[in-house]
Amino acid sequence: MSWRQAALNNWLRRTERPQLARGTPEELRRNLAIKSRLFFHPPLFSRIRRDAAGGVPGLSVRGPGAKGAARILYLHGGGYVFGSARTHSAMVAHLSKRCGLPAFLPDYRLAPDHPFPAAVDDALAAYRALADQPGGVVIGGDSAGGGLALVLLAEILRLGLPKPLGVFAFSPLTDLTFSGDSFYLNAESDVVLPAERAGEMAQMYLSGAYAEDPRVSPLYADFTGGPPVWLTAADTEVLLDDTTRMTSHLNFHGVPVTEIIETDLPHVWPFFHGILPQAGATLDAVAAWIRPLAASR
Repeated sequence: MSWRQAALNNWLRRTERPQLARGTPEELRRNLAIKSRLFFHPPLFSRIRRDAAGGVPGLSVRGPGAKGAARILYLHGGGYVFGSARTHSAMVAHLSKRCGLPAFLPDYRLAPDHPFPAAVDDALAAYRALADQPGGVVIGGDSAGGGLALVLLAEILRLGLPKPLGVFAFSPLTDLTFSGDSFYLNAESDVVLPAERAGEMAQMYLSGAYAEDPRVSPLYADFTGGPPVWLTAADTEVLLDDTTRMTSHLNFHGVPVTEIIETDLPHVWPFFHGILPQAGATLDAVAAWIRPLAASR
C-alpha cells in the first residue's frame, strides 16, 4: 500500500465515516459540496455549464479536447440523499478529457423530499433526451448513482428504448436489501461507508417501496439483451458483493461484463483524482473501455 493510500484511508476513517454515520441529509449535502469545491478541480480549459435534458436540470461537462459525438450520462452517488452534479463534475471532467466525450450530469431529485421513484423517473427522462441525439449514450455512475445507472439500463431494456453503448459503475449499490456477505464481513474494513446507517438511508429513499423491486435494486432486474457493462469495487468495501453478485447476474443474462476488484481502496476512489494515483489509473481504464464503444457508432 502506498503512503498516499494509507494516509487517505486513515483520514476517511477518522473524518468522513463518522460524518456519514451521524449527519442529517442537509449536513451531508453541505459537507460534500464544500469539500468537493476545495479539493477537487477539473482539468484546465474544461467547460462546465448549467444545462437540462428532458426537463431535468444538471451540468454539461466537456473536458479539454472532448469532441466526440457520443455523450456520457453520469449519475452521481450519495445514497439517493446527497451529492449533486456539481460535487461530481470535476471527476467527470477528467474522464471526459480521457475518453474524448462530453457528459451530462443530471441533478436528479433526492430523498427524503423526493423518494423512489423520483430518481429513476429523472434518469429515464434525461436518457430519453440524450438518446434522441446522434452518437449514442454511455451511462455511468458511482455508489447509489451506479446502482441507478444499472436500474436505468434495465428500464431501457424493459421499455424497448434505444440501447446505450455501454454502462459503467464505480462501487455501485445494487441491492438495497443489503443481503451480501461483504456488507457484514467488511463493516470494519470499509473506511467510508458506515454499515449501521444503511437501513435508515435506504428507508429515506424507499418510503414504503419494496427493496426487492428491480427499479430499486438492479440485482433483481432482467438484463437480457443488454450492452457491455464495466464494474469496479474494492475488496474492503461493504458493497463488494453488490459488484461481484451483479457481475454474475449480468453474465446469467448474457451481458458481457468487465469486472475489476482492487485492493484496500476507499469507496468510489476515482473521486479522489489528483490525490490518489489509483484514481487516475481507474479513470484511464474506464476511458480505454469507453473509447471503442463510442467509435463503433
